[in-house]
Amino acid sequence: MGASSVSSEWRKSSKSGTGGGTAGDCVELASLNDKIGIRDSKNPHEGHLMVGRVALRDLVNEIKAGDLDL
Repeated sequence: MGASSVSSEWRKSSKSGTGGGTAGDCVELASLNDKIGIRDSKNPHEGHLMVGRVALRDLVNEIKAGDLDL
């Protein structure tokens, strides 16, 4: 499903684009029924991924805990 066919409110972090030459290097999230949409904020019309809420929560927890080699 392309991002243009979704009429949800996309949100990105208020800390996005601060320092280190990372201006605009972020993703946006939107609530899409029972899923979460994830898209590149620099290319919002290129489409998005949809993931389950539990899967996203688990991924964020793993990132915060340093369990992933990012």
